[in-house]
Amino acid sequence: MCGIAGIYNTTKTQPVPRVLLESMVEVIHHRGPDDTSIHTDHHVGFGFKRLSIVDLSGGQQPFFSQDKSIVLVCNGEIFNHQELRAELSAKGYSFTSQCDVEVLIPLYQEYGIERMFDKLVGQFGFAIYDKNKEALFLARDHFGVCPLFYTHQQDHLIFGSEVKALLQVPFVPRRVNLIGLDQVFSFPGGVSPHTLFQGINSLKPGHYIVHQNEKTSVHCYWDANFPMEGDYDYGKKESYYAEKLEEKLLASVNHRLNADVPVGFYLSGGLDSSLIGSLMRKLRPGADFKSFSITFPQGENSQIDESVHQRRMASFLNSDHHEFAFDWKNISSRLRDIVYHGETAVKESYNTCSLALSANVRSQGIKVVLSGEGADELCGGYIGYRLDALGSRNLGEDMDDLDMMLEDQMREQLWGDSSFFYEKNQVEFRSVKQGLYSDAVNELYYDFDCLNKQPVDPNQLIGRHPFHKRSYLDLKLRLADHLISDHCDRVCFANSVEGRYPFLDVNLFEFIKTIPPEIQLKGLVEKHLLKQVATKYLPEEIINRQKFGFVAPGSCQLLQNKDEMTMDLLSYDRIKRQGFFNPDTIERLKKVYSKPGFRINVPYDSDLLIVVITFNLLLDVFEMESFDASTVPSPIIA
Repeated sequence: MCGIAGIYNTTKTQPVPRVLLESMVEVIHHRGPDDTSIHTDHHVGFGFKRLSIVDLSGGQQPFFSQDKSIVLVCNGEIFNHQELRAELSAKGYSFTSQCDVEVLIPLYQEYGIERMFDKLVGQFGFAIYDKNKEALFLARDHFGVCPLFYTHQQDHLIFGSEVKALLQVPFVPRRVNLIGLDQVFSFPGGVSPHTLFQGINSLKPGHYIVHQNEKTSVHCYWDANFPMEGDYDYGKKESYYAEKLEEKLLASVNHRLNADVPVGFYLSGGLDSSLIGSLMRKLRPGADFKSFSITFPQGENSQIDESVHQRRMASFLNSDHHEFAFDWKNISSRLRDIVYHGETAVKESYNTCSLALSANVRSQGIKVVLSGEGADELCGGYIGYRLDALGSRNLGEDMDDLDMMLEDQMREQLWGDSSFFYEKNQVEFRSVKQGLYSDAVNELYYDFDCLNKQPVDPNQLIGRHPFHKRSYLDLKLRLADHLISDHCDRVCFANSVEGRYPFLDVNLFEFIKTIPPEIQLKGLVEKHLLKQVATKYLPEEIINRQKFGFVAPGSCQLLQNKDEMTMDLLSYDRIKRQGFFNPDTIERLKKVYSKPGFRINVPYDSDLLIVVITFNLLLDVFEMESFDASTVPSPIIA
C-alpha cells in the first residue's frame, strides 16, 4: 500500500500548485518511501507515495486510461486482481503493468462507479478523476482498512491518506472537533465521519464520494447486512459451517500472501494470530516466514506477558521468531509518535507496543505482515457476546428506576433496543465527561454531545440477533476507526509496513453472517466454531487458553514513575491554559492514579488520563489552537 493526496479546485478557475502537492505527500513519506509522483491537470492535482509490494519495477502511479482521460491514484491492494485482469482482458482491456490496482480503471470503465465495488476484494482508498465527465471519485474499502480523509475549504476539495497531508494546505484550519473528542471518551474510539480536527472528515468504510456539477455527495456501496433474527438455515450441521469457514479463511490468507516481497506475521500467542500463522504454513509449507511478538518480561508487567505461548507457537510453526521487550519507559518514549501517526487521542497505550512491533518488522526487511484483527468482532470473541447469550443487561441492574429509565431511552436512541448494553451506561458516563471538561467547554456541551446523534444506523440493528447486533457495533465502533486505524494501519505505516487482515475479507464475511449465532457461541464458548477449525492446525493448549486481551501499562504507571513528559502534559497550568479540561478534576485524578499499586482494569475501566495526555500531545504535535468558544460552530459539525 501507499499514501495518496490530492486537491480539486471546485470552481475550476485556479491551477493546483505542484509545490503544494509535493509538501502534502512528503509529510506522509513513511507510507511510501520507494517512489514519489505528482500529477497536475490545471484544477486537479494528485500526489502519490509508493511502498513497492506488487510489480516492484512497473507499478508506479498514477495510472491512466488509454486515452488519458481517466487518472487513478490508490493506496491499497486488490487481492483478486488476477481474476479481474483475466476477465477485463477478455473484454478487450489492456494493461501496462502487473500492478494489482491498475485493474481499477478498466473496472470503472466497464461497470461504472456504483457497480465496480461488487467486483472488488481488497483494502483500498482511491481517487479517480474522469476528465470527460468532469467528475472526481473517492472511495474507501468495505471494512475501512485503508484510511481516507477529506475537507472542503475555500472552493477546494482536499483529500489524503492521513490528516497531516491535508494540514499542509495553509487555509485548512487546525482546530479541535469537540464531537470527535467526545466520541473517544464515549466509544472504543472515534467514529467516521468525525475526526478530532474540525472540518476534516474521515470517509466511512464502504462509502464513496462523487464531486460533479459543483456538488459533492457521499454514497454507501456496502454495509455489514446481517440477517434478521431467525432467518438462518438450521438444516446444516456444524461440520458444514466449520468446513466452509476453513475454506474461506484459506482463500483469504492465500490472497494476502500474494506479494513480490517477503511476508511475515504477528504472533500474540492467542488463537487468531496463531491460526493465521498455521494457515500460512499450510499454504506455503517451504516458506521462511518471520514472526513478531511483544513481550513484557520484567517486574510488575510480567503478568501481561505472553512470551511462553508465543515461543510455543513459533516453535510449532517453525518460524524465524523476533521479540521486542517492553516496559513503561518504552511507552513514554513513543507516545508522541503514536499521536503523530494516529492523529487522535487514545484510550490505551498499546499502540506504542504496535509501533515498536512494526519497527522490528521493518528492521528485518519485511514490508508485509498478516494479523488476526477482525476475528473477535466476527466470531464472538469478546465477553459481551457471552453476556448477551445469558440475557444479561450488564451494568444496569444496580441503577434506580429513574436512572434505568433514562438509560433505556438512550439505548433505544442509539441502538434501537432499550435492553441492549454496549460498552458502558452512557447516561451515567455523561456526568463523568462533563466533570472532565472545563466550564467553558461545558457551556457548549449540548451542541457537541456525541450521543445526540446516532453513531450507526439503528435500522442495521433492529430485528437482529443480539450476537449480530454486537458484531455490527464492534465492526463500526471498535474496529474500523480504532483497531484497524490508529492501532494497525497508522503504526504499521509509521515504519513503512503494510498490514493485511485475512478475517476482514468481504467474501469471508458474507459467509460468516449466515452462521447461526448458536453455533458461533455453542456452549457459551467464545469463538466456538473458529476453535473447531483450529483443531486441525493448533496445539490444544493454544486453542483452549483463556482469552488474553492485548494490553499495556497505562497512565497510572507513568504517573507513579513520575515520567517527566506526563507530569508536564497534566500540569495544572497547562490544562488551564489550553482550556479543554477542568484542571481541578485532572488534579484529583492524578492523585488517585499516582497512589502506589493503583491500576486500571483496561479494557473494562476507562483510563481517563491517557486520553487527556494524548489529547494534549495532539494539540502540541499539530500546533492546534487552544479552546476558544468563538471559533466553535454552533451547532457543531465535523
